[in-house]
Amino acid sequence: MVTILGRAKINLTLDILGLRDDGYHEIATVMQSLALADTLTLTRQEEGITLTVDLPGLEADERNLAHRAAALIMNECGVRNGVHIAITKRIPVAAGLAGGSADAAAALRGMNELYELGLSDECLCDLGAKLGSDIPFSLMGGTVLATGRGEALQSLTDFPQTFVVLAKPPVAVSTPWAYRSYDAHPPEYHPDNAAFIEALARGDRESCAQLISNVLEPVTEAAHPVIGDYRVRMLTHGAICAMMSGSGPTVFGLFADERTAADAAEAFRRETDAAVYLTRTAGRYGQQ
Repeated sequence: MVTILGRAKINLTLDILGLRDDGYHEIATVMQSLALADTLTLTRQEEGITLTVDLPGLEADERNLAHRAAALIMNECGVRNGVHIAITKRIPVAAGLAGGSADAAAALRGMNELYELGLSDECLCDLGAKLGSDIPFSLMGGTVLATGRGEALQSLTDFPQTFVVLAKPPVAVSTPWAYRSYDAHPPEYHPDNAAFIEALARGDRESCAQLISNVLEPVTEAAHPVIGDYRVRMLTHGAICAMMSGSGPTVFGLFADERTAADAAEAFRRETDAAVYLTRTAGRYGQQ
């Protein structure tokens, strides 16, 4: 039996550089993993893949990315026995936090350990990229510049440990819709990733906070004004910066200390109908 964590992520910057020939968007995004994580427990069985999830309504068959990740690695590596995967969900679903990708990454790592396959991180990332653009990052974690479709990764200086409050409003956002809407009305302002990375290398969290930016935020906020409301509330309650993650709808606030973050999380629970999570930034795989 093997137990693996699949960590959530936020986008500290997100830029769209254009539409690729393959139909995907070319992006440049600084991604950051969080301590908030799903737990996957993998157990050998004689044959096949079975999966249980403790969240009612979430797919527990081949539609689940963790199931597909296990099937992929079994086919690629000739694994003849099977696996049971039990997923304990903590990352909210459809929140822009890469919960499905985190589970797939954990399934790949778990299968590699369970069956002692000896696959390198590079090989696991190559396999993960076949299933989803965020999976290679979810395998590596930490603070990373992701380009291409999101699968080309450059490890960066770790973002200084920071407390994070996540607030997910009760709305649904389709990622394809967000990108189509962006194409129809691209914003004039784009993140300065180079300046962000320079500030990160200096360990200058305050300058990083000023440079945090997401080109999809205006698009999603126009359809769901609650996102702007949550961002303002985060700042009112002491966040050093606040922004939507990915295509949304979750808004995150970065906080300099745990007490302020905990107070902000409690205020969100009192004042809004958001799903609220208090967490912190996390390092690369194998680190805290």
